[in-house]
Amino acid sequence: MRFVDSYSFLEKLRSLIYELMELTDKTEGELREASTSVKLGLPSMLKGGVIMDVTNPEQAGVAEDAGAVAVMVLDKLPYDVRKSGGVARSADIKVIEDIMSNITIPVSAKCRIGHYQEARLLEEIGVDLIDESEVLTPVDDKGHINKWSFSVPFVNGARGLPEALRRIGEGSSMIRTKGEAGTGDVSEAVRHMKALTKDIKFLASSLEGGDDVIRKYSRKNAVPYELALLTARLGRLPVVNFAAGGIATPADAALMMWLGADGIFVGSGIFKSNDPQRRAEAIVLATSCWNDPEKVVEAQRMVTEGSALTGLDIRSLRPEEILQVRGE
Repeated sequence: MRFVDSYSFLEKLRSLIYELMELTDKTEGELREASTSVKLGLPSMLKGGVIMDVTNPEQAGVAEDAGAVAVMVLDKLPYDVRKSGGVARSADIKVIEDIMSNITIPVSAKCRIGHYQEARLLEEIGVDLIDESEVLTPVDDKGHINKWSFSVPFVNGARGLPEALRRIGEGSSMIRTKGEAGTGDVSEAVRHMKALTKDIKFLASSLEGGDDVIRKYSRKNAVPYELALLTARLGRLPVVNFAAGGIATPADAALMMWLGADGIFVGSGIFKSNDPQRRAEAIVLATSCWNDPEKVVEAQRMVTEGSALTGLDIRSLRPEEILQVRGE
């Protein structure tokens, strides 16, 4: 091949490579945008509803019949995790798949904090949402999963705004108050929701004086400045925020919605009670109609205190038994 021909060939090859690179960048950008839309879209569709923790297809059926918008699969309910001790891991794949084949509502599942492979397995079998959960035994006490590397949406727990923004910065598409799972004591969920709301109001009120306060807040709490600024402008979290931890009655659910939650997670409060079907229906009704006192009264009449989860006063727990501090 003559030198001139070789040069011409290399020029054409270079042009082709650049065209392929531009096409790849464009395609990847479109895929990222589509993936982000899906990851944010599913949690938005669940707003105003109840997601119920379940451990088998029978409980999943109860949840679906009661009107739950989704189920969260785990090996043991949080109450039983506390009682059994040991290491709590993700649920059996076959159990998750059995539940997926037996109900029509979205199916979510929990993985351990920092456990990439549990999350990859859950993504591979097609769950709709992954909860990187402090209820399970963390495998990494320093870092969480990089959720941006997954196409499936994640939900993470938070005790306040800094923790929530750190998780969103890692790619979480949904936040839930941590509360103190498996206790039937809603007081911690209330505390976390109020702490989060207080910081959001503080940031929103700081906008009038410029962004210096928001920058200081970001540095102090190790959160992305852009997310803190967006939260201030929105006057709320930039993703859906559900309440969780200790919700055991219809009144509990209505209270958390009144405090600003977009929806409710509940598990032990239903399936460790003596009236799971009735209680599930009542909590769904109270959640969806929380601002209608007559409906909440109707929901509360559907259950009795004598059938409720006995629960645990958080003040009686030893420091090593507290789950909410995991994965800060």
